[in-house]
Amino acid sequence: MDPFSTMRTALRALARNKMRSILTMLGMVIGVGAVIAMLGIGQGADQTMQKQIANLGSNMLFVTSGSMNLGGLRLGWGATKTLVRDDVTAMVKECHAVAAAAPGTQTTAQVVYGNDNWGTRVTGTTPEYFEIRTWPFQSGASFTEDDVTTAANVAVIGDTVRKNLFAATDPVGKTVRIGNLPFTVVGVLEAKGQSPAMSEDQDDTIIMPLTMLQKKITGQTWLRWVMLSAKSQSASYAAKQQIEALLRDRHRIREGQPDDFSVRNLAEFAQAASETSSVMTLLLGSIAGISLLVGGVMIMNIMLVSVTERTREIGIRLAIGATESDVQHQFLTEAVVISLLGGALGILIGLVASFVISTTVGWPILVSPMAIAGSAAVSMAVGIFFGYYPAQKAAQLDPIDALRYE
Repeated sequence: MDPFSTMRTALRALARNKMRSILTMLGMVIGVGAVIAMLGIGQGADQTMQKQIANLGSNMLFVTSGSMNLGGLRLGWGATKTLVRDDVTAMVKECHAVAAAAPGTQTTAQVVYGNDNWGTRVTGTTPEYFEIRTWPFQSGASFTEDDVTTAANVAVIGDTVRKNLFAATDPVGKTVRIGNLPFTVVGVLEAKGQSPAMSEDQDDTIIMPLTMLQKKITGQTWLRWVMLSAKSQSASYAAKQQIEALLRDRHRIREGQPDDFSVRNLAEFAQAASETSSVMTLLLGSIAGISLLVGGVMIMNIMLVSVTERTREIGIRLAIGATESDVQHQFLTEAVVISLLGGALGILIGLVASFVISTTVGWPILVSPMAIAGSAAVSMAVGIFFGYYPAQKAAQLDPIDALRYE
């Protein structure tokens, strides 16, 4: 029997018991739909996390001053004063995997404009900071190297500060007061939102020349942190090793002694987040995959019932010349058709469910073509696997016994 005749016969057999065929498909529909939706949720969460990490900066590494032990009292992050601007110059010159560096320190202050005021984070750094953070401006521009050299009273503000102090007014060119010092706003940054790595509002900040903050506000001569950009994501791992070796040498840290600094690579953070997300996606997919197993068992059960009901029909077909292979292909085709139809409907329901979840709950959903293709392949595999035994049983019936069956 040719494949087209086999398919037509299979469809006619399934059409004779429409309700039973629909109920048999239901397990596959639920299973495939659940897998599509769960994988979409997991992949969407991973993509969102990767975007948030990339939003922090380009191939970024973060060097901070470290902790210290003072008479048995262990002081935490930022306690040491050994990280200085000469270290930054050395990093750029001697660490070949480093593309750019921006030294920095920070404090908090109350900022005043007219009758409004706002408490915010004040950061002192250099113009490279905006390049490393890949942070565009919605208006104005960055301060310059000359501003850093002269410790100029200029500042760039984040979007949260703009909203709280200026509302709809363009801040560029306006003067704000930090402490007793006036500052001219030269630029306003685009909104970046919440930081996934540091759990803070990135837009709630004022950024000024490093020398200005050190000389006229904090009085610090050391750095709290250095942001660096590696030449590529793969180079960031080499950059971390080079920075650690350089700083240990410059700070005269002997072998066996702890570092007085800390180096974090955001690529490692992104990799860890991706691995965590992959585990969660696999877990969600596995739970949803149980429904596929249940659907496969339902197909096998109904096909066994169908073989019993159609025993006399099988006997007639064998008696008039059908081979065991023809009978086996017939029942296997029916199982695969049920599975594929259920899988196709499940994919459609999974896509609709993903859209509904995304619009109502606000969760990010990403349904990849690979997930859809994989679900279709699994549907076929389930039909073949769970339909094989009933098909084999039908093919091995004795024609004489089958004809006698009532």
